[in-house]
Amino acid sequence: MPRLAVIQRPSVWLDKAACIERAVIAIGEAKAGGADLVIFPEAYIPGYPSWIWRLRPGGDMKLSEELHAGLVANAIRIGSDDLSAIQKSAVEHGVWVVCGMHERDAEFGRSTIYNTVVMIAPDGAIANRHRKLMPTNPERMVWGMGDASGLKVVETPHGRLGTLICWENYMPLARYALYAQGVEIYIAPTYDAGARWSASMQHIAMESGAWVVSAGVALHARDVPESLPGKTALYPKTDEWINPGDSMIVAPGGKIVAGPLHEEYGILYGEIDLERVGIARRSLDTTGHYARPDLFRLQVDRRARLPVELGDDD
Repeated sequence: MPRLAVIQRPSVWLDKAACIERAVIAIGEAKAGGADLVIFPEAYIPGYPSWIWRLRPGGDMKLSEELHAGLVANAIRIGSDDLSAIQKSAVEHGVWVVCGMHERDAEFGRSTIYNTVVMIAPDGAIANRHRKLMPTNPERMVWGMGDASGLKVVETPHGRLGTLICWENYMPLARYALYAQGVEIYIAPTYDAGARWSASMQHIAMESGAWVVSAGVALHARDVPESLPGKTALYPKTDEWINPGDSMIVAPGGKIVAGPLHEEYGILYGEIDLERVGIARRSLDTTGHYARPDLFRLQVDRRARLPVELGDDD
């Protein structure tokens, strides 16, 4: 049975190189713990911008711009060598890696950044890149909207992997797009946490008949860098958990089998028995015998879209 590891450890805010260094260390530790698949949370590189939930609209514009500039400068350019250390680590340890990050378009040099998750195969290749379809509330001041070109399931020796980021998991049609491709290990890198999020993960495990993995962001105020602009005003409570993490693994049918890992750092491990997927779908297969394709149809446009479409002049 494949063994997966969810890394619930803090990023080094606005420091791409330090985040990658921590990721490489964590991959080695997870492999030593027997992992075949290593999962990092939403926006791990260079850290989820938690400050957006505390900044005042308009009143904190200068600070917001300074923080955003740090994100842009530390965003990953896929196709460059930015991820080479993580790719080499995946090869060295023979593991799949799923990692959330801020991504900046490498081909056109635009300043728009995206909330992206990549799947890296044990040969170092990027097997999929998915950009968050719809940033949530103040996140829209940080990230552009993704397209459905990465809304797909990847076949691996350990099961069929698919991923949706945070509140994308509340988009029924996005979920169904993964279900229709036979997802078996459904991965949800997220900033959300708490009882309602746990219930949602359990619901998705029931609805999909898949293993559901929630990779949460955990961050304590003591781990906010002193160099962060506006740190004292934004995070005055030095003993505060800014976000509790709550990573968990849910079996097909909805039972939580590992976690939630609450207000602590660590690596959450779980054994994935793929036979339980078929057992769960015997009763409820929402894209198989329990579907009504004569009544309902879902179309997904997977064409990659540029922010500005290019065309020839007449």
